Amino acid sequence: MRQSVSGRNAGLLWYQAGYSLVELLVVTTLAAILSMVAIPSMIEMINSQRSIALASAFLSSLNLARAEAIKRNGRTVLCKSIDGLTCADTGGWEQGWIVFHDVDNDAALDLGEQVIERHGGAADGLSLSGNTPVANYVSFSASGSAKLVSGAFQAGTFTLCPLSSSLSDVRQVVLSSTGRARSRKGVAADCP
Repeated sequence: MRQSVSGRNAGLLWYQAGYSLVELLVVTTLAAILSMVAIPSMIEMINSQRSIALASAFLSSLNLARAEAIKRNGRTVLCKSIDGLTCADTGGWEQGWIVFHDVDNDAALDLGEQVIERHGGAADGLSLSGNTPVANYVSFSASGSAKLVSGAFQAGTFTLCPLSSSLSDVRQVVLSSTGRARSRKGVAADCP
């Protein structure tokens, strides 16, 4: 049964649902403030993860090259490469690298030498450089030790630096003369 309302109380049954302009402005302002706080932290976290991922990929390639040298009982090289087909003498390691079996021990990829791994360039905003002994290549002998083409031992440090944002994401990969590589956190002063 339906009741009929008449008179003064009739207007009380009808009301409008929704938000007032003041309520919308308050919510919008709060959302903007939270975004301003959260977005820089999110960007910093993403940049940090990119640095960690590149350092891990590079460390993995060093370990692969060493393991392949031992497995193949022959020289294996990791070198900078822009195109994945030749070794580069210029630029940084962030442009990419290749791992190959170096039959003639010249630290250059020649016809007939097998490429074991290709790694493309890093995302923009990262720089990966090696100090003088490891600036262009790392060569592992059959025993797993790192040796220059001349036969001298090879050891060095690779430094991964973000080109922008904070320098708190500096990473280093340290190669010992025995061929063992390890990763560590660096400081801003390590960047060239």
